[in-house]
Parts: sequence; structure tokens; C-alpha cells
Amino acid sequence: MVRLCSSDNKEFVVDNDIAERSILIKNMLGDLGDSEATIPLPKVSGAILSKIIEYMTYHRNDPPASDDDTVTDITAWDSEFIKLDQGTLFEIILAANYMDIKSLLDLGCKHVADMIKGKSVEELRTLFSIENDFTPEEEERIRKENSWLE
Repeated sequence: MVRLCSSDNKEFVVDNDIAERSILIKNMLGDLGDSEATIPLPKVSGAILSKIIEYMTYHRNDPPASDDDTVTDITAWDSEFIKLDQGTLFEIILAANYMDIKSLLDLGCKHVADMIKGKSVEELRTLFSIENDFTPEEEERIRKENSWLE
């Protein structure tokens, strides 16, 4: 069993095979050599760590992801799991990157890519609450400079 401590001091106890889905934790366990030690995760909140543990538990028996693997098909379970509000989704992506959980990072990034696919600039601004700070003249200049994209 491994103890994980989130940034807000919430402790989680998980089986080694689940915790080791994270390369960061796997390496820390190897360095510590102490099965009783608590692993601090200062960049991950308790709420996000709870979601990540849910993901790692479900995928505990999956083969390790390699650098060559890319997410193409998303399973029904993963599709439901990743349906999160934007704030939580982006926190999951950041935590998956920090904890080095390639399959979760890929899943989150693919979900974001699917969210933005085929959207106009205005739709993306609305989707991500981005304020347009360009003047009409600047927008026109940028459109002309990048007309080759269309």
C-alpha cells in the first residue's frame, strides 16, 4: 500500500500497482525504498487526486503506455470519465502531466482537441471565455497575413 498526500493535505491509501500507473510515483517509490513513506503531491489537489485514483484503479491491469502509443479510440468508460467541467478537465490534464500518466494525459488532450475541432475563432472565444482584445484593424491585418490558412 502507498500513501499519497495531496496539496491540501488529503491522504489516500492505494495499492502499489494502482499508484505505479504514475511514472512519478513509481520512480519515487523506487528512490525511497520505504513502503511506509507518504508521497507528497504538492501540485495536485485532493479532489483531482481522487479522480486520478479512480482512473488509475480502472486501468490498473492495462499494459504500460509507451511513447509511441497514441489515443485513437476512447472507450465508453473513458468517454464518461472525461466528461468534466473545463476547470476540472484542465486540472486533470496538468496533474496527469505532472504525475507522468501518459494515457490520462493523452485522453484529456484528445478530449480538448475534439472540443475545439471545427469551431470558429468566435466559438472558441466563447467556449474558453477569451476576451477579444484586438482592434478591428489588428484583426483584419492578422486575417490578411494568414489568408493562406483558408
